[in-house]
Amino acid sequence: MYLAIKLINRLGKYMQVDPLSTTFSALADPTRRAILARLSQGEATVNELAEPFSISLPAISKHLKVLEGAGLISRGRAAQWRPCRLEAAPLKEVDGWMTNYRRFWEASFDRLDVYLKELQQGGDPTKRN
Repeated sequence: MYLAIKLINRLGKYMQVDPLSTTFSALADPTRRAILARLSQGEATVNELAEPFSISLPAISKHLKVLEGAGLISRGRAAQWRPCRLEAAPLKEVDGWMTNYRRFWEASFDRLDVYLKELQQGGDPTKRN
């Protein structure tokens, strides 16, 4: 079993993952989502991003590497500072993907609304025209 897991991990390094999966993987962690929320307000240094968390700077740096790898942030260079900034393009792709599901749920809620109104009016919603 150990060897199988080790082989899968090694193969995973060489398999291509689609950008949407990479984005969702990066967004799966609440610390990374909080970092993105902070960056939505403007650029910040690693130290500024680390302030609200009770984790080490190396841990924050690992989170930033994941976000950068997913294309969600970029790092600039200003003298000795390396400010991070939000890159919204991958989030736009997520929004586009979710649009179809949003339409599905809105249509489902509309049908539920009609059904509930028929129930309130005393009609039999199972016998529709």
